[in-house]
Amino acid sequence: MQNSLTRKPIEIKISTVVAVAVILHEASTSALETALKEMTAGTPDFFDDEFAVIDVEPISEQKLDWASLVPLFKSFGLNPVAVRNARAEDHADISAIGLSLDVVSKPRQEIEIPAQAAAVAAPAAAPPAPAPAPQAAGHMPAMVIDTPVRAGQRIYARGADLIITASVNNGAEVIADGSIHIYAPLRGRALAGAMGNTEARIFAMGMEAELVSIAGIYRTFENGPPALAANQPVQIKLIGDSIEVSSVKTTG
Repeated sequence: MQNSLTRKPIEIKISTVVAVAVILHEASTSALETALKEMTAGTPDFFDDEFAVIDVEPISEQKLDWASLVPLFKSFGLNPVAVRNARAEDHADISAIGLSLDVVSKPRQEIEIPAQAAAVAAPAAAPPAPAPAPQAAGHMPAMVIDTPVRAGQRIYARGADLIITASVNNGAEVIADGSIHIYAPLRGRALAGAMGNTEARIFAMGMEAELVSIAGIYRTFENGPPALAANQPVQIKLIGDSIEVSSVKTTG
């Protein structure tokens, strides 16, 4: 009887969900349907109900019929859950049909060229760059986001730390395999050490988070964030199986 009284009716753990990327090169629904028929060759379980992230970067300037795309993919055994690289003007339509806005980028490597030159693509025939020197133990590259992360957006720094120089708003989610550094208030959800790195940490200039997680251990703040020193940045780390939130004392 004691177990039935103490057992939680629901348990939630943070998990990294694997999804296939569906990269669109055509905006026409009929053209996409024809391509899917050719790809699956009539095999009903070709995709086996896999989650799918729709990447529209190759046709980012074209208008898509979002309402017809979802049932089309579902009819072929793909379950769209998010859209990547969508136009800002399409965000409302995408959210209206129940899809998330996914912002995922390759982690940055160390940059040794001027910022002005970084925007110039290397020629296709350029020789391969020499392999980078081995990284120091524990070092991870960083993905940098310079704009606010808005409600409904999800950013994942795969294999990297995540640095955000603007606010993370309510309803937004930021994820990193390494640590997360937010040089602004954290109001949404932040998940560090997504692939199990228990040494990962979360740093923020202001603590108003809905949920934080490190290596799958999470903590929510239904009753508000913990009482901390005013005007102090915070750090969030894993101590055993518990999430600790503390002020980062600075010297003046």
